[in-house]
Amino acid sequence: MADTNTIDAPASPDWTIAQNWDRYTAEEHATWDTLFARQAKLLPGRASNAWLKGLDVLRLDKPGIPDFAELSERLMKLTGWQVVAVPGLVPDDVFFDHMANRRFVAGNFIRRPDQLDYLEEPDVFHDVFGHVPMLADPVFADYLEAYGRGGQRALGLDALKYLGRLYWYTVEFGLIAEPEGLRIYGSGIVSSFSESRFALDDPSPNRIMLDLARVMRTEYRIDDFQQNYFVIPSFDELLRLTVETDFAPLYDELKALPDIPVAEIVDGDEVLTRGTQAYAASKK
Repeated sequence: MADTNTIDAPASPDWTIAQNWDRYTAEEHATWDTLFARQAKLLPGRASNAWLKGLDVLRLDKPGIPDFAELSERLMKLTGWQVVAVPGLVPDDVFFDHMANRRFVAGNFIRRPDQLDYLEEPDVFHDVFGHVPMLADPVFADYLEAYGRGGQRALGLDALKYLGRLYWYTVEFGLIAEPEGLRIYGSGIVSSFSESRFALDDPSPNRIMLDLARVMRTEYRIDDFQQNYFVIPSFDELLRLTVETDFAPLYDELKALPDIPVAEIVDGDEVLTRGTQAYAASKK
């Protein structure tokens, strides 16, 4: 199969391209439907209430890869966000500018059928199925806009490492404590069949209440399951931490401290589940 429709649409200065929805093949739509059906069956009782509501109100259960124009029209009415197509990963300054202006960048390509369980670069399923339902939640939508503005400031403070860790452990791999128990809201988990189960059910990883400075010191891995998951009490609290914290002096403090290795528990952690680390040991 061809590399889909990103190759013939040159990026504009803001790196956006046409989605070219009408060029998706039947096989590509079928890949989306296969991934969607598998996750939609698994996630009730696992995904956060906000994510499940977003999936519903945005009508993402419609067969086939979503049309970004239609999706953006629904999102704009709910939270003022829109989805824009990009050819893949974009530079940091471009990413933050889009986010600060309530534009969510999404790859317009989809993985091959033999890549259902893992793809190194985010595709349209990860970006839209994983991320976009949370954009329908007003509080989380405000958090992402605030994060984008914070990223613009961090560019001039040599602090992207720390802010990137916050994104990783919230937007990509975050858990939330809901009345029914721990639930998933991070896109890297909700879009992954295997990690949707591992993050909540496996005894191996640590599950720790989120502390801003601690998270921003914590290393992560991009090629396997996480061994630390950080839990927020609510999206309101996550937003409050983001907008009320003066990040510049925090960055200065962090630069004087050592990074915290993957899977480590440190003094001061509010540990909900102390992991066995059996999974990590099995990979050695």
